[in-house]
Amino acid sequence: MTQFDFATPVDRHGTWCTQWDYVADRFGAPDLLPFTISDMDFPTAPCVLAALTQRLAHGVLGYSRWNNSDFSGAIAHWYQTRFATLVDPATLVYGPSVIYMVSRLICQWSQPGDEVLIHTPAYDAFYKTIEGNGRRVIAQPLTCENGDWRCDMASLEAALARPACKILLLCSPHNPTGHVWHRAELEQMASLCERHDVRVISDEIHMDMVWRGTHTPWSAVGRGNWALLTSASKSFNIPALTGAYGFIHDAGARDAYLTTLKGQDGLSSPAVLALVAHIAAYQEGAPWLEALRNYLMANLQYVADSLNGAFAQLNWQPPAATYLAWIDLRPLGLDDAALQQALIAQQKVAIMPGYTYGAEGKGFLRLNVGCPRVKLEQGVARLIAAIRSLN
Repeated sequence: MTQFDFATPVDRHGTWCTQWDYVADRFGAPDLLPFTISDMDFPTAPCVLAALTQRLAHGVLGYSRWNNSDFSGAIAHWYQTRFATLVDPATLVYGPSVIYMVSRLICQWSQPGDEVLIHTPAYDAFYKTIEGNGRRVIAQPLTCENGDWRCDMASLEAALARPACKILLLCSPHNPTGHVWHRAELEQMASLCERHDVRVISDEIHMDMVWRGTHTPWSAVGRGNWALLTSASKSFNIPALTGAYGFIHDAGARDAYLTTLKGQDGLSSPAVLALVAHIAAYQEGAPWLEALRNYLMANLQYVADSLNGAFAQLNWQPPAATYLAWIDLRPLGLDDAALQQALIAQQKVAIMPGYTYGAEGKGFLRLNVGCPRVKLEQGVARLIAAIRSLN
């Protein structure tokens, strides 16, 4: 089996890197060891780099089109081989990012003042996108039972039945909890949304990072008006190329989205290197992704072993999905603000506080393990030291 190197650190300083060069923007101090936003410190797959190099060698970087058989064929191949799911290329759409596409569909499917339902704690960009477009967030808190996160379906239906609730913005798998939605849960949500005429936008950008259970694409269960949005950017660490895609089931809704993309926002030509990267990743990148997945799972287990060894009462277990360790520190009774002060000022480390993701995130941390083990070892050691300094 081909061996890939995830252990050797790559210095990202001086590359305009959000996580490393601009850590002070969020944490108020420079030169912190970051475990923050969800990109990884690994180079992308060699097959992707080779395809990009070949395309650059061509030399001409003119306008391009995303609606071609190479791009749609690569996506169809990925869904067939990874999820045993057939996709309809006629429903395919493109966008510069998943969040851009979410934002456009929120505007298309609702009016200012309408409500958008999200499961909380929630990815912080969801709050910003909903509120930034003049819509209101309806929070549906998840509860943790025996280490798994659950949605109260009766409570969900009551929220969906509200006259002002127009959209369910689903995160599947869920960020930050790492919950993998069971097919029965998705089918029940689809039925409830159809019953109450609520449209669904399913953000599935973490779909390739499922450790326990099986990812079910919304396209396999969706009813009525829905969109599935995703990208290879998380799986293959290529967000800087920009580029996302999705499936919009209804032809009228799909045409309206594409009209906005081109006519209103002037985005008729995609970033060609994003197309090249997606095609190479989906056609040739599976062996690299499997090796990466094994490395990330081992990193998550390292976090669990280290934290539980230091604080047995935590009994923390890795999430079912994502490379974001959603760490429940509530058994230790820590003050969130004091912990952040200790992490930043004393330990010089940046780890996302759980309250970033809403009130239900209080008492948690979200630690990104998408990095070489040597960096993770330093980060976990500093986290343990910060916690001990508060006891």
